[in-house]
Order: sequence, then structure tokens, then C-alpha cells
Amino acid sequence: MLDTYAVIAEPSRRRILDRLLQSDSSVTELVNELGLSQPLISKHLRTLRESGLVEVKVEAQRRIYSLNAEPLADVDEWLSAYRKKWSRHVDALAVHLDRKKSLREESTE
Repeated sequence: MLDTYAVIAEPSRRRILDRLLQSDSSVTELVNELGLSQPLISKHLRTLRESGLVEVKVEAQRRIYSLNAEPLADVDEWLSAYRKKWSRHVDALAVHLDRKKSLREESTE
């Protein structure tokens, strides 16, 4: 299986994953919505499939691709420490802005 981090490092593959997060799609639908060529979409879908991030089912002549988010669990776990740090900074910013707002309100009274 391919390294998930390496696979999602490519912006076009992330765009495909974002689109598949919304709903399952065929290659044609992805081409129309993302504005990438059919060969490029197919190449990225193959990589995503090999990495386990995308699953495919055959419906008559069409292949329908769907997101399998399970391999992203490791990425989510790795990011959790960063999320905690970001949350602290966002919380501090909210406190700072609330203080500034209170000071402005006090000065206009």
C-alpha cells in the first residue's frame, strides 16, 4: 500500500478526495467538475485506489468511485497534537478580541 502522506501531498488528488467526500462520482463527473483531463483524473484515481483512499464499484459500463477515509485516521491522529496547539492560539485570540471589544464599549459609554 502506498504512503498516505505522499498520496495526499498532491493537490489534484486532494481535490478529488474533497469532491468524493461530497458524493460518489464517475470519472466523467470528476472531469466535468474539477476541470482536469480524463487521463489525469484516471491516473490520480489509480493512485488513490492503490493507497486505499478510494474504492470503486462497477455499474454497467460505469465505474463509480467513493471515498474510503479509513487510511486518513493515521493522518488525523498525527495532526491531533497540532490541533491542540492551534486551539490554544485561537482561544487566546478570542480572549484578546473580547477584551478589546469590552474596552471599546467601556470607552463609548
